[in-house]
Amino acid sequence: MVARVRTVAFHGVEVIEVETQVTIVSGLPAFTVVGLPDKAVAESRERVRAALAALGLALPPKRITVNLAPADVAKEGSHFDLPIALGLLAAMDVLPSDELGSYTVLGELALDGSLTNVAGVLLAALAAATRGGGVICPAACGGEAAWAGEVEIIAAPNLLAIVNHVKGTQLLPPPEARLAASRSAGFDLRDVKGQESAKRALEIAAAGGHNLLMIGPPGAGKSMLAARLPGILPPLEPREALELGMIQSVAGGLRSGELTRERPFRDPHHSASLPALVGGGPRARPGEISLAHRGVLFLDELPEFNRAALEALRQPLETGHVSIARAQGHVTYPARFQLVAAMNPCRCGHFAESACGRAPRCAEDYQARLSGPLLDRIDLHIDVPAVPSGDLALPPPAEGSAAVARRVATARDRQAARYAALPAQGRIRTNAEADGALLDEIASPEAGGRALLARAAERLRLSARGYHRVLRVARTLADLDGSSSVGRRHVAEALSYRRLATPLESVPRS
Repeated sequence: MVARVRTVAFHGVEVIEVETQVTIVSGLPAFTVVGLPDKAVAESRERVRAALAALGLALPPKRITVNLAPADVAKEGSHFDLPIALGLLAAMDVLPSDELGSYTVLGELALDGSLTNVAGVLLAALAAATRGGGVICPAACGGEAAWAGEVEIIAAPNLLAIVNHVKGTQLLPPPEARLAASRSAGFDLRDVKGQESAKRALEIAAAGGHNLLMIGPPGAGKSMLAARLPGILPPLEPREALELGMIQSVAGGLRSGELTRERPFRDPHHSASLPALVGGGPRARPGEISLAHRGVLFLDELPEFNRAALEALRQPLETGHVSIARAQGHVTYPARFQLVAAMNPCRCGHFAESACGRAPRCAEDYQARLSGPLLDRIDLHIDVPAVPSGDLALPPPAEGSAAVARRVATARDRQAARYAALPAQGRIRTNAEADGALLDEIASPEAGGRALLARAAERLRLSARGYHRVLRVARTLADLDGSSSVGRRHVAEALSYRRLATPLESVPRS
């Protein structure tokens, strides 16, 4: 007799169905797991043995073989513990095997038989819902699985509870989908004194989903401004929240089983490696750019990041996804993030105050760490000067994040209505995602703006990418104004946010 229990393996955010096949036959006592298991899967036999012993059950002195089919797909992770244990219980006639056939099972076993949370439960539940099956998972992951919708979920605290539930002697309540509490509460733009032009740029970035670079001396408020960006962004749509939840699930980031409507804000340290930013490692896990999907990736001290890691951001910034190539195969993760970066004008940070002892060489060397192609992908470049001491003594500004968020939401609603009316553009949500052909239709300026943009493109030697990014920003400015057309003033303001040259020409050379 072969007992069969469904489970899954993960290839990025793709779910691969795996069948756990268990046989107990006569022969020398042995417990073998086959089917390309990794170390964690191979060690499951010891956890399963101890968990069954905690139930008062001993493995029979026979040859036990567990096959994870298909055998040519690598099996990674500790979530195979529970399907192996239930397969053994079915092979030992403790559980009826036909009761388990429709469930997708995953969970890690502790030595006392309790179940601990594992990664990927949301993806497994969505796959089970697609085929009309159910899910058996740890109780800590039940809230995560509940987001899959109409799917039967058995979320148990331990192995004994699953046995009793299947036998009908105990009824486990269905878990409830829960939303996580907001993490950006308390971060308000009222906290930032002065910096009105920077606040304006932050509003434009939020309204159109544009990338933003802030350059200024230490203590000017660049990090404060970036931390308040999530507070003015609209909440995630249900579809976007599910997309983000799938990435967090496979990365093991939904430990509480709660999804969030708040856009993610990731701020890795500048010592982060290339795999940490774009994804990778032995199991090709998602990196910071994927964990910031539909949200914000804040890179403080931008030139201090590894050059190769920064250059690796160029393709995801354009395509909205990242492909990680390994010898075992290719994994693709979504990575539609909004880049917000901050940097000092030079290494010592005092170039703007003319207090840098190595000017202009200090600023030239420091800014040369960033390549032109990377800077060309950033729509908004702004200087953030030091705040005068007189401004610090003023009372907090009257306008806070709530008022700005309302204007941003109105502009986003205009964009959503515009792109929903274009059948071929259903994937586009913000102006920053619009491509060149579409921009000719939605962002073509009026005669005055067109002439200004043509002169600027010629005199300032804008690349084709830079030209289109000016149009995107101008379209966002028109949306904030409630204008159906892009005027000359919108083009002029959009051009003012392009960093056309480094501010070094005014510094005398020795």
